[in-house]
Amino acid sequence: MKNLIIILLFGLNSMLVAHTTSNTHNVFRKWKLSYLNQTIDGSFLIYKNGTIYIEDINNKIMKIPLTSFSKEDQAYAIKKNEWIKKLNKNIVTKKSITFENKTILNLKFWIIVSIIGSLIIYCIKLTDRRKLRFLIPIIIVGTTMTFYSFTKNSLKTLSSFTNTTFIDSAFAPFKPNVHTYWNSTYFYVESKGIPLHQMMIGIASNGWQQQVPIPQCYIGTNAWPIPLNPVIAATPVPVSPAHFSRGAIAIAANGVAIFNPYTNTGVDAFLDGQLDNFGGHCGRADDYHYHTAPLHLYSITSSTLPIAFALDGFAVYGSVEPDGSPMLSLDANHGHYRSGVYHYHGSAAAPYMIANMVGQVTEDPTFQIIPQAQASPVRPGQTPLPGALITNCQPNGTGNGYALTYLLSSQTHTVNYNWTLGGVYTFNFLYPTATSTSTYNGFVQCTVPTAINENKNENTNLLIYPNPTNDLLLLKFNDAIQEKDVQSISIYNIDGDLVYKTEEFKKNIDIKKYSKGTYILQIQMSNFQITKKVLVQ
Repeated sequence: MKNLIIILLFGLNSMLVAHTTSNTHNVFRKWKLSYLNQTIDGSFLIYKNGTIYIEDINNKIMKIPLTSFSKEDQAYAIKKNEWIKKLNKNIVTKKSITFENKTILNLKFWIIVSIIGSLIIYCIKLTDRRKLRFLIPIIIVGTTMTFYSFTKNSLKTLSSFTNTTFIDSAFAPFKPNVHTYWNSTYFYVESKGIPLHQMMIGIASNGWQQQVPIPQCYIGTNAWPIPLNPVIAATPVPVSPAHFSRGAIAIAANGVAIFNPYTNTGVDAFLDGQLDNFGGHCGRADDYHYHTAPLHLYSITSSTLPIAFALDGFAVYGSVEPDGSPMLSLDANHGHYRSGVYHYHGSAAAPYMIANMVGQVTEDPTFQIIPQAQASPVRPGQTPLPGALITNCQPNGTGNGYALTYLLSSQTHTVNYNWTLGGVYTFNFLYPTATSTSTYNGFVQCTVPTAINENKNENTNLLIYPNPTNDLLLLKFNDAIQEKDVQSISIYNIDGDLVYKTEEFKKNIDIKKYSKGTYILQIQMSNFQITKKVLVQ
């Protein structure tokens, strides 16, 4: 009898530990993402507001729209959700799943505490003290393992699964002035930080610090990184003079950085007259950037696409929702959830775009989000010029400089500046009664890549050519990978729609019928996937 009690108690404690949110014990399923033709392994957690929450083997929770899955997986999730509702319909309990705070509270915890308490009471009342030698160690070990399990797994961080095709669609209207590529962690944006619209005109009063626009090299290892799996912060960090006062908080769809609405002196840059007609100006590195939401970009891009992405990974929209409907009420962070995914909205009034950084970010000792691209100054920072009003800023005829004109005491002043191929920068200051020249050795100007860059797998060695093309797309592997390992080839347009698919290797694909633009080529191999970008001209 004694042995039977020991076995039962040990089994009970093992069962309690097994009821953990860790997917070491969860039922895994291969979920098929229809728009990418790929699968992910994970266990079903919940279905809420059109979004499925899946936990993978590393205890990471993915949040993916229901419509992204195959019809079979959609039916499974709905059926599973109905079964859970049916199971709990007679249980009066206060559900406590708070997505903003990433906390999942488990009712089982209190049930297990009650069972353990009952066992302790039983031990206290046990008359045969000899049995305690066997019961107490088992209860202690089981209790410790149970509490450890819940401590480790009851609090989960929910992250957003971000489709790279979706992100790329926001930047597509501004190519080739911007270039994009990505890996498994970040979506990268390359640009020179110079918009197509006029810059600097309208900066008045004490707002101009005598900085001028110089193209930067936000390219390669200095590209703008957007997290592909943004994670909700436990406590959103305010975008204020005390935080993120240096560097960017977002990158606009046209490749221009967006800074905190407050300058390094702690004032609202817009209200202080420091910004031009498009909400931008130049920093101490002569780098052009915005301080307000670039709503003017909607004159170029679609109203349902993001105009920017915050450096926490979440998109920024304008006055309408992603589906084109009117903007819903905003929360204290200047955004909200939509179909289970968070995004911000831009507005003409403060806080303009982001009140609090909802996603997790790292702020360095200089109050800058890292990682992010860095500007390269070619001359020392300048000082404010009280009373100046910038009236014009035009590129020169050779494309290697600008002429900036301003009024001061009703008189016209001009700054003509340019750079050489070797990185020598010359500033000519034309005053009403005098001139002066300053020369600086700076960085060599770079070029935004126009060739197609892609998510590279070191083990692929796949050649696609010609790219760009308007006829046939040719595919060729080297000897390292056999063509017979190809399981499928798919092509998606920039909106994520499948336009071509074959379940065998094709050496050439006819793309004459496709309209001009950027497409995503995906090749599913036996144990990995290859992603390439293709430009149809």
